[in-house]
Amino acid sequence: MPEEILARLKALHPKEIDLDLSRVQRLLASLGNPEKNLPPVVHVAGTNGKGSVVAYLRAILEAAGYLVHVYTSPHLLRFNERIRLAGKLIDDENLREVLLRVEAANAGQPITFFEATTAAAFLAFAETPADIVILETGLGGRLDATNVIERPLLTVITPISMDHMEYLGDTLAAIAAEKAAIMKYGVGCVLAKQERATMKVLEARSLSFGVPLWIEGKEWFLRTHPEGVVFQGKAGAVGPMDAPALHGTFQLHNAGLALAAAERLEGFHIPPAAMALGLKTVEWPARLQHLKAGKLAGLLPEGWELWLDGGHNPHAAKAIALQARDWKDRPLHLIFGMLKRKDATGFIKPLAARAERMIAVPIDGEDFIPPDEIVAAAKAQGLLYAEAGQSIEAALAKLAAYTATPSRVLICGSLYLAGLALGRNADKSTQSQ
Repeated sequence: MPEEILARLKALHPKEIDLDLSRVQRLLASLGNPEKNLPPVVHVAGTNGKGSVVAYLRAILEAAGYLVHVYTSPHLLRFNERIRLAGKLIDDENLREVLLRVEAANAGQPITFFEATTAAAFLAFAETPADIVILETGLGGRLDATNVIERPLLTVITPISMDHMEYLGDTLAAIAAEKAAIMKYGVGCVLAKQERATMKVLEARSLSFGVPLWIEGKEWFLRTHPEGVVFQGKAGAVGPMDAPALHGTFQLHNAGLALAAAERLEGFHIPPAAMALGLKTVEWPARLQHLKAGKLAGLLPEGWELWLDGGHNPHAAKAIALQARDWKDRPLHLIFGMLKRKDATGFIKPLAARAERMIAVPIDGEDFIPPDEIVAAAKAQGLLYAEAGQSIEAALAKLAAYTATPSRVLICGSLYLAGLALGRNADKSTQSQ
């Protein structure tokens, strides 16, 4: 089974994260450099929204009739989610075969799990026909294992904010420099709107490397319209189109970034109808996802709503808070869990004024912040009705017992917690609508 091989690969390096390109370059060379035999590549970096942008761009390209390879991380339920071959998740047999080849080529040498599995993805991509690859960075950019692509067709950078400071630096400028390194000589880059300090770094990189920049608010934008949304780009106005299928006002920016990337893909024809269909049919679980049915949703009384979001940094929390500002029909309660290396206080701060109660829970199988510490952080931010819980299920039952008023519950703070929630909900009908 692939799980046994994945477990062996995890044991090859003492650290989960050790940013360095030499190991993956050595492994890829042993495999015959599959990364040099890929279809055209779109390389996506940034702090927030990468996965959503990838999902939108894939939906748009597939609506236009193209076969699309996709690499994303982490996964929510099964590792196979990370590798999509020509539109379909890699099957166990194919995954097992490429993992075994990677393991044999590596010959027991030290390598991180992400480096080894990225090599496996490149191997699968190189040997399966497709028209294009969408590649999401794992962490940062400069020393990320995906950054062995020497000349992508296009790069895309989503909003950059403070995250993973222990690896990328403790200033926006330092983090931006790491992510800007996916820009390659002469290869255009589609940029989301950025903080001023971030934009200075990105513009400096573009000047040094001759990179054309297409920036949100300058060369393109997506605006709301009475009939949905209208995209304004190099070909003029496209729309009105139906509003993006993913929930949240922040998804307008992610959808716009994908549309801007789609129209800059040299050699690809993306008609307006494909753009509209992509926005309408996109799916990306655990991004402000409404769980309408399933085991967890069934624990709440009639009239209550259960939502799920995997955002895990202050920038993501601000985006959720903007959406919560429009949620005026029901009280909002949070079920919250977070990994130790994350900023719980920074995440809770923008949400504290929007939520009535919080129950902090553990994240099984992960190195999580103890719920009691999260409770203390929440109370320090003014969220006084905060307490520790034992599980998602127990937290839902407790919230339902507090009040008869129909309410909205949001499970948030970690993609790993989101994965647990989806697994325990275990109902296909909970996919984003």
